[in-house]
Amino acid sequence: MLKAHKTILFTDLSFLALILIFLFALPSKLFRAPTSYVVEAINGELLSAAIASDGQWRFPLADSVPEKFMRCIVAFEDKRFYDHPGVDALAMARAMRQNLKAKAVVSGGSTLTMQVIRLSRRENRTLLQKLIELLLALRLELTNSKTDILKLYAANAPFGSNVVGLEAASWRYFGRRPESLSWGEMATLAVLPNSPSLVHPGKNSPRLIQKRNDLLDKLAVLGFIDQVTANLSKLEPIPGKPQALPQYAPHLLNRFKKEYASLAKRKTGTRVTSTIDYDLQLKINALLKRYNNRYRANDINNISTLVLDVKNGSVRSYVGNIYQPENKELESHVDMITAARSPGSTLKPLLYASMLNDGFILPRTLIPDIPTQIGGYSPQNYDLGYDGAIPADKALSRSLNIPAVKLLQNYKYQRFYDKLKKMGFSTLNKPADHYGLSLILGGSEVTMWDLARTYMGMARTLNHFNDYRGKYNPHDYDSPVYINQKRDTRFDEYELQLNSVLDFGSIWNTFNAMEEVMRPGEEGLWEQFSSSQRLAWKTGTSFGFRDAWAIGLNPDYVVCVWVGNADGEGRPGLTGIDVAAPVMFDIFKLLPNSKWFQAPKNKLKKMRVCRQSGYKAGEYCKEVIEELVAPAGEKTALCPYHKLVHLDRTGTYRVTDACEAPADMQHIPWFILPPAMEYYYKIKNSDYKSLPPFKPGCESTEQHYVMDMIYPKNNASIYVPVEFDGTRGKVVLNATHRNADAKIYWHIDGEYVATTKTYHQLAVSPAPGKHTLTLVDENGERLVQTFLILDKN
Repeated sequence: MLKAHKTILFTDLSFLALILIFLFALPSKLFRAPTSYVVEAINGELLSAAIASDGQWRFPLADSVPEKFMRCIVAFEDKRFYDHPGVDALAMARAMRQNLKAKAVVSGGSTLTMQVIRLSRRENRTLLQKLIELLLALRLELTNSKTDILKLYAANAPFGSNVVGLEAASWRYFGRRPESLSWGEMATLAVLPNSPSLVHPGKNSPRLIQKRNDLLDKLAVLGFIDQVTANLSKLEPIPGKPQALPQYAPHLLNRFKKEYASLAKRKTGTRVTSTIDYDLQLKINALLKRYNNRYRANDINNISTLVLDVKNGSVRSYVGNIYQPENKELESHVDMITAARSPGSTLKPLLYASMLNDGFILPRTLIPDIPTQIGGYSPQNYDLGYDGAIPADKALSRSLNIPAVKLLQNYKYQRFYDKLKKMGFSTLNKPADHYGLSLILGGSEVTMWDLARTYMGMARTLNHFNDYRGKYNPHDYDSPVYINQKRDTRFDEYELQLNSVLDFGSIWNTFNAMEEVMRPGEEGLWEQFSSSQRLAWKTGTSFGFRDAWAIGLNPDYVVCVWVGNADGEGRPGLTGIDVAAPVMFDIFKLLPNSKWFQAPKNKLKKMRVCRQSGYKAGEYCKEVIEELVAPAGEKTALCPYHKLVHLDRTGTYRVTDACEAPADMQHIPWFILPPAMEYYYKIKNSDYKSLPPFKPGCESTEQHYVMDMIYPKNNASIYVPVEFDGTRGKVVLNATHRNADAKIYWHIDGEYVATTKTYHQLAVSPAPGKHTLTLVDENGERLVQTFLILDKN
């Protein structure tokens, strides 16, 4: 009895072990072969794909299988697929009879489920392996639907050459997604896994056609299609040479491949549905190709653009470069969206906004625009001219370099460097002192990704003014996303902040200034770029004409364009205004129109501003206007250029109480600029009135800064070139005096050199070394400064 119980127990345990082995026989992941990296547009259309690491075109498992393929493959391979449990006993019995009769293997009797198991195992075909496939097929059917099994088959069946899976085959042989194939095309693909060697251009065509036609007739018999459709489908040509897959976003594909390791944490497979607008991407590709063909005549070989959706922070178009793999020397493989390049002037609006935000300037504060030398550094405006003084917003719209450097000198480059870091610029990997004041003129490197993200963050901040009831969401400056996935667009109140890197008012004033960009050159040429849309935009050109930029935005989109050569070669005419801005405007024509930003009224303060100087109005400002400015504008200084001037009774001369009775004086507010600024300002501003001279014998004992040096500035270093005959050339000294008729007596190193009147210019040839320049006018006013003449060696 005990022995019988043991036998029963052993049998039960053995049976249980067999059940457990059966249940756990399948691996957690049936197929482990590498798959192709695939990037799709937001509508599911294929943008780009790359061959798998094992050299096979094998797309990741699709979410569905086209109905046509399911009907074709079931009719061709396994007509009782939906009725058997993974093994078709009738088919196996028939196969055994046929094989015995032919004394060879002429039929396998394998079901589609068994074929899936065989494809996953890749073992030699033996009787033992056949039995294992049979058992595993039964196991597979236990936990997988028939549709799931067809998905596995469609994704892993061989379709000839290095093509694996229905989707890859559809693109390689017909250049279209499988859902769009005809019955004839789908029938052709359905017969291939049974004999994948049939696909050889120019070979086996009659056999492949016959197999396809037989399947079409079978489909008609089964009632899936009518005979007329079958007959018409037979007339369709079979595939020829495999086609190249679409490469509409190859640089985004490469980016996805590089970032896959980090994205895999989100269980993202090698297929990704992006946020790219398919139609927009193709239109921009075509647009850039046309421009590239034009620019190539000037040996400008590369162009890229990035379009961001401001509302949801996503990428709508990503063209890292004009893809030209046939010309390797053009380096079209380089993704210029992630490449670090000089930004030219594209950071100027960020400095303007930062200074508004921190209370350094008001929107139209006058900024000096005169010849400047700072520690041996002499910035130049693009047009090589000077305005003397110019409102900050106009300096930004005209992209003048000297006012920008003056602003940064006042703001401090260390502070601006820190601000850029907070905005997310990732390429500032050297200390602030390394860049210095050149930071504002393109002396650093940025990526298009960081630049576009920062402007998008500003636009998102302004858009969210009402949504967040005047608070700031720190995530507005988050990196844009290019993967389409469900995101929680809600925000938590506790995340909102009272302050941000830039406030609402400063951003609003900055965008308004950027909207008024003045186009250098002949205005008529810009009529072709006129747009009904309101845009805030800025161009930039790097030193040596190596990089041309244009970035524009409205409440809905940010468009950034870069034009140049990936290898850094500069070209004449490679400027943002000439080659990048036209592309940007044409891209905006492809986008829907947008309304302008709403003014954040309760985050703007009405301030009395001096019309002429743009400063906060002081008591002597004659013309006062009201401006909406950021709250920090309260911290700005009162107007320093309006002062009370004492004139005689006739208003002809300035006087003091030492020579004129106060009762006989006129006390008039006067707009007075420093001499160097006045020298250039009055040339372009005919309404500027210079101060009257002092009444003879009535000079003030106070210092009035009646003279100033235009060139050279104090402590300047000057290189004087050698002439053709070997003699040292001359340096032209230039000074200005408030009194147009005044005489200036020039002295170098204490020795008298010359006297000038009205136009105070003097050409001299000082020896190399340090010199002291002394200017004295007729009233004894003195101006003393030093300069250094560099040795020719």
